[in-house]
Amino acid sequence: MRKRVELKIHGKVQGVFFREISRIEAGKLNLVGFVGNEPDGTVKIVAEGEDKDLNRIIEWCKYGPDNAEVEKVDVKWAEATGGLDDFTIK
Repeated sequence: MRKRVELKIHGKVQGVFFREISRIEAGKLNLVGFVGNEPDGTVKIVAEGEDKDLNRIIEWCKYGPDNAEVEKVDVKWAEATGGLDDFTIK
C-alpha cells in the first residue's frame, strides 16, 4: 500500500550534499517526491512509496551523508496523493 511521508531533518544538514544523496537513496527505493533546503536550516523531504521503503528512507535520514550531523527527524505520515512521478531536488 502506497503512503506519503513528510520529513523535516534538523541539524547540520545543509551544505553537506544531503539533497543529492537523499535523491540517490530515494531512487534506489523507488520513491517519488522531492527534497529541498528550508529557510530555517532544515531539509524537507516529501516522499511517496511502499511502507517498507519509506521506513528505510526515514532510517537513512537519521544519519544522512557522511558530513551531516542529524539532530532529529520529524516524521508526518499521510495517504499518498499521487501526481508525483520522480524524486527531484527543489
